[in-house]
Amino acid sequence: MPRDAALEAIWIKRVHRGPMDATDRASLKAGSGIVGNADLGGKRQVTFIEQERWAALREELGPAVVPSARRANLMVRGVRLADSRDRILEVGAVRIRIQGETTPCARMDEACPGLRDALAVDWGGGAYGQVLNDGEIAVGDSVRWIAQ
Repeated sequence: MPRDAALEAIWIKRVHRGPMDATDRASLKAGSGIVGNADLGGKRQVTFIEQERWAALREELGPAVVPSARRANLMVRGVRLADSRDRILEVGAVRIRIQGETTPCARMDEACPGLRDALAVDWGGGAYGQVLNDGEIAVGDSVRWIAQ
């Protein structure tokens, strides 16, 4: 039986180039991003990775590769991020417009040699978007694409 799409993990980066701190809950602010995150405003207010894609990478690169190494804010399960530009993803009660594909940077290879290249294929690095409404999210919240 397939599991419903859900939010699997939340990370907040409190300072630029700093660690990704795991949390069970977060507040999001429209037009800004995750409250307490170092990267606020602009088009990259929230970044996503797919749990399924990460599981495949761990098989390829080894189990020592932890998901926070990707430096994304949210890990989702059960939704494909590829080719989702301009679509709206609802996480709990918060709507986020996907702006584009997250391109892996050199920091990925600092975490694990080969990670950057492995993420560079077919939106493997995930997606980024803009927060459309204020709200709270929590691990386990439902995730779904909404009609526009």
